[in-house]
Amino acid sequence: MSDEVLEVGKLPPELLAEVLVTGRPVPPELLLPPTVGEDAGVVSVQAGALIAASDPVTLTGQDVGAHAVLVNANDIAVMGARPRWFLATVLLPPGITENAVRALYRRMHEALADLDAVLVGGHVEVTDAVRRTVVVGHMLGLRQDGNFARTAALELGHVVVQIGPAPVEGAAVLAAEAGAQLEGKVAAATLVEAEGALTDPGISVVDAALRATALGATAMHDPTEGGLSAGLYEMAETAGIGLTVSADAVLWYAPGRVLAEALGIDPWGLLASGALLAAFPADAAEEALATLTAEGFACAPIARAVEGSGVSFESGGAVPRFARDEVIRAFGAGD
Repeated sequence: MSDEVLEVGKLPPELLAEVLVTGRPVPPELLLPPTVGEDAGVVSVQAGALIAASDPVTLTGQDVGAHAVLVNANDIAVMGARPRWFLATVLLPPGITENAVRALYRRMHEALADLDAVLVGGHVEVTDAVRRTVVVGHMLGLRQDGNFARTAALELGHVVVQIGPAPVEGAAVLAAEAGAQLEGKVAAATLVEAEGALTDPGISVVDAALRATALGATAMHDPTEGGLSAGLYEMAETAGIGLTVSADAVLWYAPGRVLAEALGIDPWGLLASGALLAAFPADAAEEALATLTAEGFACAPIARAVEGSGVSFESGGAVPRFARDEVIRAFGAGD
């Protein structure tokens, strides 16, 4: 057992797996306990399966309330449920104004309304423990039939479909954090487009995930920190199998790639909320792709589940893996 100083970002998977173990038997109502690679937990209730997820937003203060709603809603949707109830712990830095707080909650309520979800509680305070606003969100959803999708349901032969481009969230963060640094390095129109990426094309995968569920997706994942790379590795490792990736098929958000390359950042490891990874049985993938495309979703089959372990390119070599998100590597904790 080591006692190494941790890098900023996600915990190493081995340490996370260790600290999630409670040492007690899992109670029967806990259908899916906290597990490395899974996006949410699932609790059995009389009306079905209650799905719960929690994520903070710390990397950017831009529209932080709405951002927290969306990233937590995504985690519920990839379990096959519609997000319904939201709680928010909001930590505000000294010096914040009343109007800033009003704006934060207004955007939070607007994001919830777009999802037909509602704020049901939480906590808010001004504290010198933070230097800028932090929102820790908690989203709940309900599957009345008791069923739910899970990342670990990926099986050999399944086709992994990317729905929505990446890195949308990364583009917005780079524009917010390094806008001055990027001026003159990228076209002004590209920077403006990236600045609005949280809204257009947006980082919600709720509609895509619910549609994929209806079309037979057996496993889904919402890649966030660590980008598409981390999302693919988490799917493979949670399921205990390998993935081969077609690099040419990946859907890239052009402003995100342009900003990343201008800053010397690898887009494979850049915040990827807004893209959904959905696995379909091979015999269902083609029809699902056709339906999603006809309904206006940008989608492409980018990987296939194979025997073995790890994530590799079809052309050879491992998909690069990142110890922490490229935003964190470039900007520390996002200050």
